[in-house]
Amino acid sequence: MTNSSEITHFSLVAFTDPGVLRFLYFTVALCVYALIVVSNVLLVVVISVSRSLHEPMYVLLCSLFLNELWGSAAVFPFLLVQMLRDVASVPYSLCLLQLFFIYSYASVEFTSLGVISYDRYVAICFPLQYHERMNSNKVRFLVVLIWLPPFAAVAITTLLTASLTLCGDEIDKVYCDNYCIIKLSCFDTTVNNWYELVAASVTVLVPLSVIFFTYVQILRVCFGGSEQTRQKALSTCTPHLCSLLNFAFGVLFEVVQTRFDTSALPHMFRTVLPLYHLTVQPLFNPIMYGLNLTRIRRVCKSFLFKSNKVLDME
Repeated sequence: MTNSSEITHFSLVAFTDPGVLRFLYFTVALCVYALIVVSNVLLVVVISVSRSLHEPMYVLLCSLFLNELWGSAAVFPFLLVQMLRDVASVPYSLCLLQLFFIYSYASVEFTSLGVISYDRYVAICFPLQYHERMNSNKVRFLVVLIWLPPFAAVAITTLLTASLTLCGDEIDKVYCDNYCIIKLSCFDTTVNNWYELVAASVTVLVPLSVIFFTYVQILRVCFGGSEQTRQKALSTCTPHLCSLLNFAFGVLFEVVQTRFDTSALPHMFRTVLPLYHLTVQPLFNPIMYGLNLTRIRRVCKSFLFKSNKVLDME
């Protein structure tokens, strides 16, 4: 029996030596990470410096882009080190830190999408009262709501996991996963399992319920409204729905792959797809919102090509 206090490293058994393709994989991963960082930082800077984008929707999007940077930082730097140095293990403390990053990223992503759907609901269903309902104090409260509860919930999850006595040190992934560590426990993990279920319900089911309610109301207004109302709803809600479906697919596969036997699937498939929500989503959101929202696209062009137009002018 191995006590968790005696474990200094976890072995990431899903990581295999890429051999002669190591530098190719490293270059591809580095380019993907660079693209994630550049695209999300660009949009954060553009929204921050352009006064015309200092509106509730764009502030919430800025928070979303910051979360993409947070989530990608959880896995890419260490993954790059793994591939370059052929390292298939992670220090115990770093594993817990990575766990906190990944789970807080996923939780904040769901709460962000829930709050953004509420913002669209107010804008479309109560257009004349939008600025009154979404005043600066309300927006500050919503930003705190996006970040604080998920961080608190995941911090408790991490502490509960750190308190476990473990009988093994092998994790069947290329990054640290909470459920995989819980399965290594020597003793009863009922408290951990129940808390994880409750925390997931709060950080996932509550935002999804908000999204379902708001879109039901938005559809009711659209079917009974003018063509202009429908076009406005379509232009602002399409990126949000695409983002939600993309992220939900990635998380769903990660959950299925972790909790059920997927040994019949090819090894590469089982290794890469759990990284989907940590890789594709941070790339997907800047592209969807940057290309689909006209005001962001216009200001980005002015920012990138140093137009003579002032950024805070429409």
